[in-house]
Amino acid sequence: MAKLVVEVLDANDLMPKDGHGSASPFVEVEFDGQRKRTSTKPKSLDPSWNEKLVFNIKYPKYLSTQTIEIFVYNDNKHGHHRNFLGKVCISGMSVSFSEHESVVQRYPLDKRGIFSHVKGDIALKVHALVHGGDNGDGESDATPLKEISNNEFDDDEHYYKESRDKHKKKKKERELRTFYSLGGGYGGGDHPQPFFVEPRSDFALAGSPSAAATVMKMQAPAGQKPEYGLVETRPPLAARMGYWGRDKSASTYDMVEPMNFLYVSVVKAMDLPSKDVSGSLDPYVEVKVGNYKGVTKHFEKNQNPVWNSVFAFSKERLQSSLIEITVKDRDVSKDDFVGKVVFDVPDVPQRVPPDSPLAPQWYKLLDKKGELIKRGDIMLAIWMGTQADEAFPDAWHSDAHNVSEQSLSTTRSKVYFSPKLYYLRVHVFAAQDLVPADKSRPPTDAIVRVEVCNQGRTTRPSQMKSVNPEWNEELMYVAWEPFDELIVVSVEDNNVTIGRVFIPLRNVKLTETSKMPDAQWFALQKPAAAEDQIEMKKDKFASRVLLRLSIDSGYHVLDESAHFSSDLQPAANQLRKPSVGILEVGILSARNLQAMKAKDGKLTDAYCVAKYGNKWVRTRTLLDNLHPVWNEQYTWEVYDSCTVITIGVFDNCHISGGDAKDQRIGKVRIRLSTLETDRVYTHAYPLLVLTPSGLKKNGELHLAVRFTCTAWANMVAQYGKPLLPKMHFVQPIHIKHVDLLRHQAINIVAGKLARAEPPLRNEIVEYMLDVDYHVFSLRRSKANFHRIMALVSQIQYIYTWFEGVCHWKNPVTSILVHMLFLILVCYPELILPTIFLYFFAIGLWNFRVRPTGPHHMDARLSQADNAHPDELDEEFDTFPTTKVTDVVKMRYDRMRTIAGRVQSVSADLATQAERVLSVLSWRDPRATAIFIVFSLIWAVFLYVVPFQIVALLVGLYILRHPKLRYKLPPIPVNFFKRLPSRSDSLL
Repeated sequence: MAKLVVEVLDANDLMPKDGHGSASPFVEVEFDGQRKRTSTKPKSLDPSWNEKLVFNIKYPKYLSTQTIEIFVYNDNKHGHHRNFLGKVCISGMSVSFSEHESVVQRYPLDKRGIFSHVKGDIALKVHALVHGGDNGDGESDATPLKEISNNEFDDDEHYYKESRDKHKKKKKERELRTFYSLGGGYGGGDHPQPFFVEPRSDFALAGSPSAAATVMKMQAPAGQKPEYGLVETRPPLAARMGYWGRDKSASTYDMVEPMNFLYVSVVKAMDLPSKDVSGSLDPYVEVKVGNYKGVTKHFEKNQNPVWNSVFAFSKERLQSSLIEITVKDRDVSKDDFVGKVVFDVPDVPQRVPPDSPLAPQWYKLLDKKGELIKRGDIMLAIWMGTQADEAFPDAWHSDAHNVSEQSLSTTRSKVYFSPKLYYLRVHVFAAQDLVPADKSRPPTDAIVRVEVCNQGRTTRPSQMKSVNPEWNEELMYVAWEPFDELIVVSVEDNNVTIGRVFIPLRNVKLTETSKMPDAQWFALQKPAAAEDQIEMKKDKFASRVLLRLSIDSGYHVLDESAHFSSDLQPAANQLRKPSVGILEVGILSARNLQAMKAKDGKLTDAYCVAKYGNKWVRTRTLLDNLHPVWNEQYTWEVYDSCTVITIGVFDNCHISGGDAKDQRIGKVRIRLSTLETDRVYTHAYPLLVLTPSGLKKNGELHLAVRFTCTAWANMVAQYGKPLLPKMHFVQPIHIKHVDLLRHQAINIVAGKLARAEPPLRNEIVEYMLDVDYHVFSLRRSKANFHRIMALVSQIQYIYTWFEGVCHWKNPVTSILVHMLFLILVCYPELILPTIFLYFFAIGLWNFRVRPTGPHHMDARLSQADNAHPDELDEEFDTFPTTKVTDVVKMRYDRMRTIAGRVQSVSADLATQAERVLSVLSWRDPRATAIFIVFSLIWAVFLYVVPFQIVALLVGLYILRHPKLRYKLPPIPVNFFKRLPSRSDSLL
């Protein structure tokens, strides 16, 4: 028998009803004709019950169509009379399907009618269970409702009709409405059809609006714990279900489930009556739907104010059928009532994008009795829409109804763009006629310091101890548009500045090729004169420095690790190639998040940040929720499929102000080349974070991802092109500069995004860009070692197999190998065709076991699930270390520096080895398809062409003259470097 458990915990700030400023409340719950109540708590406006009320669920598969009604009453005269204190209506769709998945939710109490006086909220915990027979221990089994087959609930259809008719016959109460997700009312009709649990054992996302329709399948790699594995889901998305015969709104955001919102746009007012004795008016508007209330800003002494504010109320949480829009006058003691307008929710029109915005209209203001007042009009627009509405990002949301106006901007969804970055090259050649501070001796340790904003570097001391020193050293920096900074070049000797020059960055020439501009002499000024432009003109200082300055726009400035970069385009627009596809990501929801603010008596204020290319997106913040549902969709243009998108989840710690850092909940990386085109991937990704105490799972992130190719020829041709722009190979950047330049680029991006509103703070940018990825970690070193050993194990397997053939462990296999060996010896021209044909056959054979989902953070591969505490202590130690003695500090830092380099080398070796293994594994379906087709063509070609000719051509190509060689790598090398590795799966 299925059971519904409603746990009534407590209530806060109830309305006093006994005439003495208090009340004696009790709770009455009604479900499916059953009614039960709690005990009475005398003389308490903040009662605490902690009682469980259990109801029978006669027809469990229709639970999503039913409503749970919770009433709070005041017990007066010993139960002979009761006063209404509030009510809550809960849809059966929101019921959790097991006790451990249900969470405590606080619901604001709703009115019973227009004239009810209600305030406060109530804390409830609701879940459903199915109790079976005895399990042998004297206890009954409790099976989650979601795991029950439809065959167990094959009941008559008349119950659904009777239940529906019963709600229609209710009088003196407003109609109760149950809201359905996309899959329910998608096909039209008078009555939305409920979701039914599919007869399979795969588990669903419990507690979500589409829990019964969201089928999930666990995909855990071998050796990894199931809770760290990927979970495939099947939510009712329009992208999966198609558009034929369905609502037009489904085609707008087809990667997420539509969420309906009631939008109220308050534009302006005209000719408002004054309320003060002085004749002035400080108007503002209060929009109220049930217990949710939004307020505009007020204007001082203005009878024709213009607000242009939009309010969005979630349709799922609407607890009133009336919309009250009230104009009030701000006053010191009590705000005065000016006028109001009332609308019925059922009469609100539905707006479906891409329709044009609804035109606002003028409405006459009414007094408290509902009669027209002599003066005063207000311009409004009210409509029902979804998150696809253009008013959604900037609207005030009922989810953030208790957030202050100053912190409201931090809860809204926004799109950010990183600044366009360039490499600035400063080549310092020499200086002439330096005037040292001590004129009795020439400069002995003359150096040149070049500073660009907060980036400062110096040359080595000149070997020429004279007034005409030479350096011939090149320094590199990161510059960014619009080039408003200054280049400060200072010549110093023994920490004393001899001369200085300021060069505007916008005067530096942009170069796209390896041809450098000519060097120029810049006149040095005395340090004091350099600060004053007037004194600079009068100064006759004759010293000068020879510099060659250039902004190299042919490079791509790396602000991410090269192993999982999301952008590989050059900085110059004219060098960029057209896009090859579109990436669409639906950020659906998160489940089972950790209570990050448990110490403060709250849960988690979660939001997501996604980064691909130079575009960053931030979802809205959902307050105090461990199971947030965002349903926001974003789109990126893809210029290279061999790139990675990063999505992170964070806890917003700026809702109440302060300087606290947003906490990391976890992140997900997805390589686009591992995705099949035009396929919708819907998975729940584990949010794993490594802490000093060990690996921690903070929940799951539910995403829908689709990669659509718009230029197949260009995308396939990319596999033969260099991964980075041409300048990286024609004039490569020295390896010692790469990490420093990347660190400077991260600081610039973080600084620019931190100045946006709302700011994308430094801790967010650094976590998304993996600022500390190059720091030594014994755990990462072990992970890279195991990656190399995985390749060695494959070689060991081949050797063991060949040894088995030699020892005749399998006679049939040994005979076949001997026959093949004799054929190839007699006909050597068949060797290469046979090898390529074998590659082709293996690739086709592996197609049936190809990966079905995108790769994600692998705890076992990262050696994170069994890391030793001492290793984690070393990984999270500061750099330089904080150990006790100076000797230990010196040796420890030296060891970490050397080990960090060894770690990078081992990571590169592991990456190359994994690329070899990924050729035929279909991890990148396009690369594997290209390779097996190439293998088939070469098998036919080598079968037709004599082997001696092929060997001659290959040998001559390898031994060709240097003049016939190009600086760019050949096509096979480019193809190999584009193959995916598992580096983006590492934590």
